[in-house]
Amino acid sequence: MGKLDVVGIGNAIVDVISTEEHAFIDDHGLTKGAMTLIDAERASQLYGAMAPAMETSGGSAANTVAGVASFGGAVGYIGKVRDDQLGEVFAHDIRALGVRFEVAPATDGPPTARCLIVVTPDAVRTMNTYLGASTELHPDDIDPDLVGDARVLYCEGYIWDVDITKEAIRKAISICSSAGGTISFTLSDSFCVERHHQEWLDLVDGPIDLLFGNEKEICALYETGDDFEAAVRAVQGRCAVAALTRSARGSVLVTPTEVIEVPAAPAASVVDTTGAGDLYASGFLYGWTRGMDLARCGWLGSLAATETISQFGARPSGSLTHLADAGPAGSHHGESSPPGRSIGA
Repeated sequence: MGKLDVVGIGNAIVDVISTEEHAFIDDHGLTKGAMTLIDAERASQLYGAMAPAMETSGGSAANTVAGVASFGGAVGYIGKVRDDQLGEVFAHDIRALGVRFEVAPATDGPPTARCLIVVTPDAVRTMNTYLGASTELHPDDIDPDLVGDARVLYCEGYIWDVDITKEAIRKAISICSSAGGTISFTLSDSFCVERHHQEWLDLVDGPIDLLFGNEKEICALYETGDDFEAAVRAVQGRCAVAALTRSARGSVLVTPTEVIEVPAAPAASVVDTTGAGDLYASGFLYGWTRGMDLARCGWLGSLAATETISQFGARPSGSLTHLADAGPAGSHHGESSPPGRSIGA
């Protein structure tokens, strides 16, 4: 097939992460645990109120492809930055991981996007995102050769909020699908699901092969309230695989013929949940592109998610190759890979 395992497309964002007490959430009218879009003025106000912060390249799909690269996969990324300091930081960081990032920076317009992330003592992350230059991603920024070389195209739901970037995603999906690649999509956030509900239902029933989401997001998509099992029944058969994460309860992999429960990997401590879902997708996609069975793909996702929540920030601090160092599917470096538990069709 192609030369690249995964090509991601999403909002190119620099994360600004600080730890705050719970009162900070109420004092500044934040929606705890959610991603809220903000304007430049609100971004400046919040940034000024935050404690000393760590700045690092982020963005959901960018974190996922960075994770696949850390596993040893060959990856590319499509996103838009401005020719400013944060844009240079983003490009340097992602290229240093071995990710192909070739989109030309914007020379005018809004600055590079930034996500202000508040981490409270319970390790929950609350995100407020100024999209800036990331909203300037245009269909012309989609490189047909890069996308056509991908075994998997990984699309970030967050980017669906702007019409021109939506067109860019649709173009990438068409190119990758025509080349025989797998189309994957992450629901990103339950508020995103609500904003784009019918379009995303149509996508799942259409070009999407692999769907990623957590239990809140899949329940929002199929309007089942808090009934996760009903959401599982609703999505079953609508795409090849729905990989649904449930935090400490692990994940559930839904195919047209079976539902597989995969446990969470044990975590010695939880420091910051930022990027847990992004890195779960990294592990799953690395396994998928290596032809591993679904339970093994889910287990690699669990391991990668646990790795990232045990540290500060949304990307692994080191290589993840030790997690991928395995013999036949079902074995793992130094431990057994849980086979997963099938709970019926």
